[in-house]
Amino acid sequence: MHLDVLDLRQFYYRTRLGRTAQKAIRDRMLGLWPEAKGQTVVGFGFAVPLLRPYLADARRVIGLMPAEQGVMPWPAGMDNVSVLCRESLWPLETGRADKIVCLHGLETSEHPSALLDEAARVLGPGGKALFIVPNRGGLWARRDATPFGFGRPYSLGQLEAQLKRHDFVPERHAAALFAPPSDKRFWLRSAEMVERMGGQLSSYRAGGVILLEASKRVPAPLGPGLAERVRRPLRVLEGTPQPAAATGRSKA
Repeated sequence: MHLDVLDLRQFYYRTRLGRTAQKAIRDRMLGLWPEAKGQTVVGFGFAVPLLRPYLADARRVIGLMPAEQGVMPWPAGMDNVSVLCRESLWPLETGRADKIVCLHGLETSEHPSALLDEAARVLGPGGKALFIVPNRGGLWARRDATPFGFGRPYSLGQLEAQLKRHDFVPERHAAALFAPPSDKRFWLRSAEMVERMGGQLSSYRAGGVILLEASKRVPAPLGPGLAERVRRPLRVLEGTPQPAAATGRSKA
């Protein structure tokens, strides 16, 4: 079940904890994808808080928001680029996206297989997708006061297995939200330091969210010669000299 767009906006833009979470995840994403110059960047779910750094140089940035969640105009003060869509029917051409960022989209989807198939369709050859989901072993998935406490949390192995079933190839992973999901002043003030320490010293298991980068599996093309060789297999003695009797000629 998707969360309501008003609740997501309230958390990420109007609470200190939400702004802290937004920065921690965005910084980790930029560590993987520092730029998107000349590329088409697509965000699905409620990924728009992460996409602002790409607005200046990307060829196009599109924020897709599922109908079950609702849509809001974004970015503030600029031409709107957010679009309401069905989670399994994106208004984009096949192979259009160079980068896809999915936040609060996969874990809350009622049809995750259809969603992943649609993401694979839209992602172009050589493109990358980044799936950001609650870590089932982290603290954030256990507290429903934040958006990460809703839907299906994942382990890294579960997420990789699900992506592989839909023609994605997992490549790199990272984690974020190492600080606890607390709005107490101490944790909010020390969150940036905790994120730096967590990224250097801990694996994904300690983070509140998992970030998994994946590319699309592209089938290897079959050359025309291969099919011909299969249809006409080489015989063992083909091309070797034959005895005179075998050719029907008698001795002179």
